[in-house]
Amino acid sequence: MPREVLQPRPDWRDKVTALGLDFHTTDGEPYWWEAACYAFSADEVDVLEEATETLHGLCLEAVDRLVSAGDLGRLDIPSAYWPWIAESWRRRDPDVYGRFDLVYDGSSPPKMLEYNADTPTALIEAAVVQWYWLEEVKPCCDQFNSLHEKLIERWKELRLRAARAGREARLHLSGVFDEIEDRRTVEYMQDVACQAGWSAQLIEVSEIGWNGAVFTDLSETPIRFLFKLYPWEWMLREQFGTHLLSDLVGVVEPPWKMVLSNKAILPVLWEMFPDHPNLLPAAHERSAIAGHCVEKPFYGREGKNVRLLSESDPATGHRGCIYQALAPLPVFDGWHALIGSWVVGGKAAGMGMREDRAPVTGNTSRFVPHYFV
Repeated sequence: MPREVLQPRPDWRDKVTALGLDFHTTDGEPYWWEAACYAFSADEVDVLEEATETLHGLCLEAVDRLVSAGDLGRLDIPSAYWPWIAESWRRRDPDVYGRFDLVYDGSSPPKMLEYNADTPTALIEAAVVQWYWLEEVKPCCDQFNSLHEKLIERWKELRLRAARAGREARLHLSGVFDEIEDRRTVEYMQDVACQAGWSAQLIEVSEIGWNGAVFTDLSETPIRFLFKLYPWEWMLREQFGTHLLSDLVGVVEPPWKMVLSNKAILPVLWEMFPDHPNLLPAAHERSAIAGHCVEKPFYGREGKNVRLLSESDPATGHRGCIYQALAPLPVFDGWHALIGSWVVGGKAAGMGMREDRAPVTGNTSRFVPHYFV
């Protein structure tokens, strides 16, 4: 999987903006980076696809174990919500998407760093922008990318499910729209939902209301189905949080997904599947991980509060942290490369590459396109 240096298209800014990526530059530094790309073989793509679907299956087994055992306290989820989460899992409330962060160097098995199972971003870059880049820059090549088609198909499945239940296919999509990346992600999800036959409108999280009987938007239209790019742990703290227990709204991602969006699932996976080739040792105690490790908070996005610890570095001792064996990202031309491997409807659907000079990727880490032969 070599990293190739390229000459960017002269008008790349206009082209990616036209596709919805108007946050292509941050503080004068390009976030979308097409002065390079990553080249994969078809065999390497097969390895990533198989690992992604395998990991998703392991994660579902972990949800089933925790819910069946009534053991959600390990994830620091408030106990008042446990029966609701368990019922959501019993019904198998449908999910749409998620993204695994994987370490892969092209030779060793891909290793799971975490599962962004609730509010994954970098979606429009992976699904749309890099595909159009491929058609123009590498037209004779292929890309591990069926995200757009699979998202439309998944939303069609959810629409048919709503129809069988006699419910109108009207969808509200919510987030914090001051964050331009979040807004564009929600707008893109609105687009694919509309292509799948939903009536879909945007609503800020702050505009979600409870009138004593149902959830409503500002026009008092009942909210029956809600896509939220807003973490579950934040949703539960909103004024309307306790009313979610009424189960009057079908939410994407569903309540059971909060089990997987919590990094405390990593020690559970290691306990259940020790020495699995796609997993890294993980535990709640620093002493249980030999050698260098990574300290991660239960909740967090874009590498926030992630610490790399040597054998002699002390742990913070915070209760809401787990420890995972260090699997260094491969380095190409001085850039640490991370694979985001997408899941839609339980199936592998494509990937996006992020890179950074630092060993932990963050919000400003570059997105770099890829192709395979």
